[in-house]
Amino acid sequence: MTYIPISPQERDAMLKTVGVKTLDDLFEAIPAKRRFPKLDLPPALTEMEAAAHLADMASSNENVRQDLISFLGAGAYNHYVPSVVDHMLRRGEFYTAYTPYQPEISQGTLQAIFEYQSLMTNLTGMEVSNASHYDGATATAEAVNLAYAQYRGKRKKIVMSPSVNPQYRAVIRTYSQGMGLTEVGDEAGNHEDGPEVLMSLIDEATMLVVVQYPDFFGRIYDYKKLIDTAHEKGALVCVVANPTALILLKTPGEMGADIVVGEAQPFGIPLWYGGPYLGFFTTKKSYVHKMAGRLVGETVDVRGNRSYVLTLTAREQHIKRERATSNICTNQGLLALGCSVYMSVLGRQGLQEVANLCYQKAHYAAAELSKIDGFGLCHPEPFFHEFVLCTPKPAGEVNQYLLDHGVLGGYDLSTDYPDMQNHLLVAVTEMNSRDEIDTLVALLKEM
Repeated sequence: MTYIPISPQERDAMLKTVGVKTLDDLFEAIPAKRRFPKLDLPPALTEMEAAAHLADMASSNENVRQDLISFLGAGAYNHYVPSVVDHMLRRGEFYTAYTPYQPEISQGTLQAIFEYQSLMTNLTGMEVSNASHYDGATATAEAVNLAYAQYRGKRKKIVMSPSVNPQYRAVIRTYSQGMGLTEVGDEAGNHEDGPEVLMSLIDEATMLVVVQYPDFFGRIYDYKKLIDTAHEKGALVCVVANPTALILLKTPGEMGADIVVGEAQPFGIPLWYGGPYLGFFTTKKSYVHKMAGRLVGETVDVRGNRSYVLTLTAREQHIKRERATSNICTNQGLLALGCSVYMSVLGRQGLQEVANLCYQKAHYAAAELSKIDGFGLCHPEPFFHEFVLCTPKPAGEVNQYLLDHGVLGGYDLSTDYPDMQNHLLVAVTEMNSRDEIDTLVALLKEM
């Protein structure tokens, strides 16, 4: 929509209506010395000068495709995004659309969300999906809200794996302030433990168990026994999943998970310097009324034509008010559309090829890196496309050496786990060629 400013005559009419003569009169309630502060701004630039200045500033940004070889993951991954995804997102009817407050009029938006929900339930093996959340961290925190609402505050214990993304765990703690919850399992020093240790912490006071699949260190566990143990104690289980890995691995739904959440950034969303991203949230049908956000459903209109409706919208502004499960009242509609386009364009076979390339290339990298004196895999468990590399020097020093040679190394785990100074979390995707992997190996040999 083109912005059309008001005319001087319209401005004067508006001022007269509110009972003042000038714009300055509107600020009389503000002390004079506070009204119009002097801004220390540089001299004005022409459009050409401003464009050149901004381009110069932008040139300082590194690009993982053009400038750097990247092996950095830890929750955000460098995957190829087909051009059709960006093309669709830039169409005006999608790009400018706002939250459907009168939803049935927005049939195109509702259908896009419905398709996204259908794809996510197929991917995770769950029964229902909401229209998305802001990112994987908030989706995980909303799982805590669901469990709290399910037990009506009678259970207040969370068993959380230390190998859940540290940022997600931090967001959970922020969300749960004031709820009187007890969190156990992710205390310092427990990160090398597998799911068996968590099983001993589950009791009749536990409302939710939170694990990651594959976990933050890339390890793959079958959580079936853990989930069965939690259910025997009456607790729910939330699995934080990497969507790309779910293409090859057993789904959390097959293991019996109650809630499956995660970050859908790998599906058609670029790295974008950290966001915005897309959180997915799926669960069993029996918990749908405790699920945060909105849910689009399919029906028929009075003429018998297929149509889409906002079936559930458990938001605080509507009928639930103070009984609302969450204050989440919107979704990442545009990015959910991008995710749907990505999955649709690649199809089942294309997604399997991407996942297989990630798996094969990561295992080639791990095998070659393990041959270097002083380096080796830190964990014996199976992994998908991310693994922890033990290094002879602190990971920060290794990363700096790689960066000096045009390679963005892995994630320095000591950032979140102080006792893991010599541990580097390396991610490999379909974007990493064999030559790039060989370059990483050669550089670390030289080091």
